[in-house]
Amino acid sequence: MATATAKPGGDTIFGKIVRKEIPANLIYEDDQCVAFPDISPQAPTHILVVPKKPIVQLSQAEDDDAALLGHMLIVAKKCAQDAGLSKGYRIIINDGPDGGQSVYHIHIHVLGGRSMGWPPG
Repeated sequence: MATATAKPGGDTIFGKIVRKEIPANLIYEDDQCVAFPDISPQAPTHILVVPKKPIVQLSQAEDDDAALLGHMLIVAKKCAQDAGLSKGYRIIINDGPDGGQSVYHIHIHVLGGRSMGWPPG
């Protein structure tokens, strides 16, 4: 969670992108989140939606984060539409080491441009 001494956006690579300390090809930005292509795409289209608030992981989100989390899903939908993913896409939030989380700043993966298998892996 953010504390009075925490950096805005957290001190991860995503926090540095939020604060514009690291350049990123932002495809969306508003007062609550940013979106940009993943640098290691797992599908032809792979977009990350990252909140400016540094929530470490979904399991640590608070009830008062509900509006932000919902907003992130709407932004993910808009990014998918803008990317032309009219045949569908997958939304993923990894949580913790067993969930495959590698950056501890919550983010949504939007994957599309190919058929997705199930189970995911």
